[in-house]
Amino acid sequence: MRRWVSLWFPYWPAEHWRRPSDGGPPDRNRPLALIACQRIGQAQGGLRVVAVDALAAAEGIVPGLPIADARALLPSLQVRESDPRADAGALERLARWCGRYTPIVAKDGPDGLLLDITGCAHLFGGEAALLAGLTQRLQGFRLTVRAALADTPASAWAWSHAGPGGVLPEESSRTALAPLPVTGLRLPDALTSELMRMGLRRIGDLLDLPRAPLAARFGEALTRRLDLLLGQEAEPVSPLHPAAPFRRHLACAEPIATRADIDRGLEHLLELLLGDLDRAGQGLRRCAFTVFIVDGGVQRIEIGTARPSRDRRHLLRLFAEKLERIDPGFGIEAMLLEAPLTEVLPPAQAALHGVQQEAEETALAQLVDRLQQRLGRQAVVRLEPVESHIPERAVTVMPVFAPPGPQGSSGWMAEQPRPVRLLPSPEPIEVTAMLPDEPPLTFRWRKVLHRVALTEGPERIAPEWWQDRAGTRLRDYYWVEDREGRRYWLFREGAYGGDRAPRWYMHGLF
Repeated sequence: MRRWVSLWFPYWPAEHWRRPSDGGPPDRNRPLALIACQRIGQAQGGLRVVAVDALAAAEGIVPGLPIADARALLPSLQVRESDPRADAGALERLARWCGRYTPIVAKDGPDGLLLDITGCAHLFGGEAALLAGLTQRLQGFRLTVRAALADTPASAWAWSHAGPGGVLPEESSRTALAPLPVTGLRLPDALTSELMRMGLRRIGDLLDLPRAPLAARFGEALTRRLDLLLGQEAEPVSPLHPAAPFRRHLACAEPIATRADIDRGLEHLLELLLGDLDRAGQGLRRCAFTVFIVDGGVQRIEIGTARPSRDRRHLLRLFAEKLERIDPGFGIEAMLLEAPLTEVLPPAQAALHGVQQEAEETALAQLVDRLQQRLGRQAVVRLEPVESHIPERAVTVMPVFAPPGPQGSSGWMAEQPRPVRLLPSPEPIEVTAMLPDEPPLTFRWRKVLHRVALTEGPERIAPEWWQDRAGTRLRDYYWVEDREGRRYWLFREGAYGGDRAPRWYMHGLF
């Protein structure tokens, strides 16, 4: 049976600013309120309180109060402008921190999180210990939190929002939730008010009623919420990040802050992860190392390989180039190593005559990995020929070790020399020629005049008749060398006597 944790932060918009990782207000011991320009009913728009922290709520400051009235009630009140985008971003950062407990974490409204802890509780001493430790850590971040653990997301939400919170034993939701008010069903306000007006004030008042009359009287929204509550219908949950198929977690007995300790932790996790991959016949293609800081911060680095790998030494070398980015701050309390992308890598015995070739291929793959690590994955690629005579459409970019296309290496026009550097797009130039159809004598490119010493050509290139594109005309290409010995690839687009006058372009450099 799956088990879910619901976390509710009733004062989240104001209280998350007190977290060290979010940079709290100057005085964290004074009440805080968030304000925004808001109209309520027929009243004129003005600055009103939209959220408060627990300290302000205890002093009688409530959302909807004009800021002038709030200051009159509590002169020491701190005020900050509301920023819903920052609130959502901070909640997402907290969700990433909760990844130290489970790989499946989802946002649950603007002030809550949902955690699927199925199969994770034993790592933290059981469900009660996990929930108590999680609650204690969140309270240490100066957050007011209500946490509940139950069989379904809906029952966990009801137990945290309308109940006392805590752990509900398996298959006890129906009995435990019956005394709770109907607000625990998470229904629209209008429907909740109608139920209470009819005398149906508790969840238990609805559980034993026939579903058909309920649906006819109040709509299917009510019966669906009851089914979700009891687990009779699955509730879709969208985690912030998909769970990696292979992952290893390490909790530190004491916070660590030195590079040597981080290296030892990474080596230990990598050894365990590679063992899992070996047993599954998989090779690592992408790997993520995440550290959880004591103050609630989360830092993450990633590496990738061009081919599936289980080479421990090579992977540690790739990580070593990025570990300098990790700032342990007040100390690292947990580490997580994940392999979100793997490929089949079965054990293989190479023939004696193929050992040298296999070693060369492995060395090339490791070189590509290091280059991509430093320059970026998009900076180290392979060009693949495409069936097109138009130069800028004749190649495409592919990963280095991607399987060759249908043309393969035979698709290159080896008999026709092409420039080493092809410009991203042809650039207009000014050309002077003895006769209109003859090669250029001089040309001006990027405001510099070049005098031609040698010329070869033309090579005529026409667009493909089966995919002719509007605006593409015949091109006559010339290999040109100026008097300084620099060689260029020019072309004349169009022919004299046509609808438009020909134009000259620079397309490449030899």
